Amino acid sequence: MNSRRLFFLLPVIVFGVLCAFFLRGLSLDPSTVPTALADKPVPFFDLPPLDDEAIGLASSDLVGEVALVNVFASWCLPCRVEHPLLMELAVTGKVALHGVNYKDKTEDARAWLDELGDPFLRIGADRDGRVGIDLGVYGVPETFVVDRTGRIRYKHVGPISQSDLEKYLLPLVEKLRQ
Repeated sequence: MNSRRLFFLLPVIVFGVLCAFFLRGLSLDPSTVPTALADKPVPFFDLPPLDDEAIGLASSDLVGEVALVNVFASWCLPCRVEHPLLMELAVTGKVALHGVNYKDKTEDARAWLDELGDPFLRIGADRDGRVGIDLGVYGVPETFVVDRTGRIRYKHVGPISQSDLEKYLLPLVEKLRQ
């Protein structure tokens, strides 16, 4: 009789444990996905410019000043959501803003930037996604804070909100400048 009860209780216990894991997952913030590159140098790369209107981006360009590197694509709807905020940030000049155009067609990316504005000082074209893989990009958009020595100090997954900018990104940029 005891083993029969256990036989019926086992699925209930397993179900309860799975529910606990799922509920825990719902409380996590997806924008705080850790990166294996935290406090490590940006992987070496030398991306060609998006087109004749852009300047390419290399890892060596990220040394000497605190910068944000935004990984974006014209086919990315969340990128469209965060883009007005990036435009505002570019106007303020509070931080150098560079772009990595991820797995995109040149003409689509240029049309997108012509329509929405181009906030980037440099744009590297990562057509095959190799640099994205080296950076540990899960999807677009993702934004990296890079310190003056070229080390990744923070990774933001998903579109940046005004709150993200004010609570995390800009205070970190200021701290890294000191």
